[in-house]
Amino acid sequence: MSVSHRVGYVVGVLITLLALSHDCQARVHSHGRFVRIKGTRFVLNWSYFVFNGFNSYWMMHVAADPSEKYKVSKTFREAAVAGLLVCRTWAFSDGGDRALQIFPGVYDERVFQALDFVILKARRHGIGLILSFVNNHKDFGGRPQYVEWARNAGVNNVNGEDDFYTNPTVKKYYKTMLRFITRINSIDRIAYKDDPTIMVWELMNEPRCQADYSGRMVNGWVQEMASFVKALDKKHLLEIGMEGFYGDSMPKKKVNNPAGYNQVGTDFITNNLIKEIDFTTIHAYPDIWLSGQND
Repeated sequence: MSVSHRVGYVVGVLITLLALSHDCQARVHSHGRFVRIKGTRFVLNWSYFVFNGFNSYWMMHVAADPSEKYKVSKTFREAAVAGLLVCRTWAFSDGGDRALQIFPGVYDERVFQALDFVILKARRHGIGLILSFVNNHKDFGGRPQYVEWARNAGVNNVNGEDDFYTNPTVKKYYKTMLRFITRINSIDRIAYKDDPTIMVWELMNEPRCQADYSGRMVNGWVQEMASFVKALDKKHLLEIGMEGFYGDSMPKKKVNNPAGYNQVGTDFITNNLIKEIDFTTIHAYPDIWLSGQND
């Protein structure tokens, strides 16, 4: 299948996903149906689904403080008024302040209930969610925290952050976390895997790898984890969370990558050809890549 069969674009901090049609605009949870892919388009209720969205990574973190929950409600309310239909946010916080996952497989139920609250509020305002499982970066734990947990547990052959992709123990930690897909929401008693308010699962925010610039190491990890997620949940869409850089599969096009981004260890084409991945994403930061240039 061509990569063009999976379409999605993330622009800077604001996320905008488009399905290449203007036939229909509807709320994600309408009639309890799930968004699907048909050819190059998103489909909802048998019609093409076109939408604008936004990125608010902090939703769960803020909702974990009862005095700040109003910020979540206010954001969804204002987004709905503005016609935004999808929100991308973190479903992870590994170690640190208001951690969802305190240690591998050990969770703070209070923070899980905050995520339950976010999902409920999104549904009430007709907004679908893209929920990311882990960060590539150290913010909110990310890959570095998983590797540190393994190292502190005395796991052998854990030398750096890129062992996240290959070390059996670290991969087991990640797969254990993924099982929260089957969680029952404490407020409405709907299992996450059965809730159409969740539009998409995302494997990682902006995966990168310095140990293998070819993208093959990340590709193997994506294949393994995408298969694992789909075994747990066949109803929701799944994407990787990639930035969109060309890799070794199209070496002549690597010159089109922003300066300094030719060796990030991913391959946008090959990684997104994995059959369990439903659509692509691109994260664009023109203010960083083209700094000093005018509009």
